[in-house]
Amino acid sequence: MKRLSPAHLVLLGVTLLGIWILALLISLALGSVWVPLGTAAHALWDRLLGRGGAGLPTDVILFSIRLPRILLASIVGAALAIAGSAFQSLLRNPLADPYVLGVSTGASTGTIVFSIVAAASGTAAVGGTIFFLRPLAAFAGAAITVALVYVTGGGGRSGEGSQRLLLAGVVLASFISAINVFLLTSASQADIRGIFYWLIGDLSRPVDASVYPVTVIVILGSLGLYLYSHSLNLIATGEQDALTLGIDVPKVKVGVYLIGSLVTGAVVSVSGPIPYVGLICPHLARMIFGSDYRVLFPAVFISGAVFTVIADMLARTLLSPAELPVGVVTALCGAPVFIYLLRRKGGRA
Repeated sequence: MKRLSPAHLVLLGVTLLGIWILALLISLALGSVWVPLGTAAHALWDRLLGRGGAGLPTDVILFSIRLPRILLASIVGAALAIAGSAFQSLLRNPLADPYVLGVSTGASTGTIVFSIVAAASGTAAVGGTIFFLRPLAAFAGAAITVALVYVTGGGGRSGEGSQRLLLAGVVLASFISAINVFLLTSASQADIRGIFYWLIGDLSRPVDASVYPVTVIVILGSLGLYLYSHSLNLIATGEQDALTLGIDVPKVKVGVYLIGSLVTGAVVSVSGPIPYVGLICPHLARMIFGSDYRVLFPAVFISGAVFTVIADMLARTLLSPAELPVGVVTALCGAPVFIYLLRRKGGRA
């Protein structure tokens, strides 16, 4: 396996971070109220230096509304992209994705059930407790869904087993979506529109304290997946070869599935199940950077953030002053990519 130089990794990281910063600045400037790009960049620089902003009347728009949403989009996109890459590595199938496998839908069920229970028991009023419990409830829903998909699909063997697992995910996602709609019949009519926007994938709600535990979970989970990168590189050559080289393949699979479910559940709890981010970004990153997971995971993490920031910017501006759910934009981009991969590779890596 080719040895990676520190200079190579640093150059890759700086380049990708530069692209993310550019996307952040453009998204910060665009919206129903347009702010010149230079003005937005100058105001952001002043804020970073602790100078209290440039005294612009648009500071509230830039730093109280747009910037928190952009940062949330970055965290959500990065998590979904790296989880999708992890699932694809285990299944050796480019069609694997948290949304396609039903993991995102299962996480949304966990969030809905927790919200109903919390509202009925008054947990929502107990300080910030709900902000820490909600991502864990979403993780429970995601983990249960992964287990059901794994069992239904026959254990995730390569080849035909991979196809069966994907099919099991699609079927279970449809079934769980029906359960979600049933659960939402108990919601008040005033909440229905916002909840259904959330089920499509939406970042328009105000950012609250739940973003802090979610961010911690995503960062630690992503680092955990990166620690598996060497093992995943060996598993990609064949599970028997990996076992011969001393890799505990079943243990790696369980660890990757659990961490992928954890980061997916965490972000779904605040954004809803945004589709196809975990399909598009790993595929594009693999085309550009190759299949070495030591490089692919960092590249996918940042490219997922960039893609979701751009998608959310389009959702905010295409029909301005009205907004689209960001999940609509990602679905419009992802469905053609899914069909392309299906026709090109027949669902095989």
